[in-house]
Amino acid sequence: MKLYFASDLHLGAPTIADHRTHELRFIKWLDTIKADADEIFLLGDMFDYWFEYTTVVPKGAVRFLSKLCELTDSGIKVHIFTGNHDVWMWDYLPTECGVEVHHEPYTFEADGKQFFVGHGDGLGNYDRAYNLLKWIFNWRVAQVCYSCLHPDLAGFIARTWSKNSRKHNAKVLKFHTFRAEDEHQVMFARNYLEHGGNADYFIFGHRHVKADYQLTPYNSRLLVLGEWMQGSTYAICDNGTLQLLDFY
Repeated sequence: MKLYFASDLHLGAPTIADHRTHELRFIKWLDTIKADADEIFLLGDMFDYWFEYTTVVPKGAVRFLSKLCELTDSGIKVHIFTGNHDVWMWDYLPTECGVEVHHEPYTFEADGKQFFVGHGDGLGNYDRAYNLLKWIFNWRVAQVCYSCLHPDLAGFIARTWSKNSRKHNAKVLKFHTFRAEDEHQVMFARNYLEHGGNADYFIFGHRHVKADYQLTPYNSRLLVLGEWMQGSTYAICDNGTLQLLDFY
């Protein structure tokens, strides 16, 4: 089997200068892999903002959505995970595009290897402030209240939040470097393995850095997929062999 993984496209992000070029670059990658892909895993934050009302979804990303339809119509199974920017994803993409939406990390076996995949945010109890914010975003009462806002106002709030958050993170060095054993994702993976969990490969997004890290003494690897706002990193698992690559 050939499995492909990508994360953190952030379609519509206010800091992207040319949205059309940004979207088409990712679609070009999808076109290059569709001939031999068995399954495609998109591990969250594919949209910089996504909120589904009963009859309204965010403007834009039509080429990406059309490509998802093309892939699933051709028989390729596409998984999409909610991230911290597009957590409010429900039945539109499964119904209209035929993809499988995951709101939690997902484990599966392929070619004799055990996979643990997800967006990678809020794992464990290592950042309680962030976990509280994530809980609020997933709280049904908060979602209902937010849905009462006009979509234009809701979108403006989300884009402003995103822009300010990105400015803040740009000033903090730890957001731009992989911190090995100090990474929350590494801590989580080690705890998972130490308590009897089984995974040959942990694959996450969220961190906007790329890393291929060996979890010694376990025979397990942890991959962080990087991002597609400035980079173009993806992973491929071909007959059980996993690689982290760049698309040009």
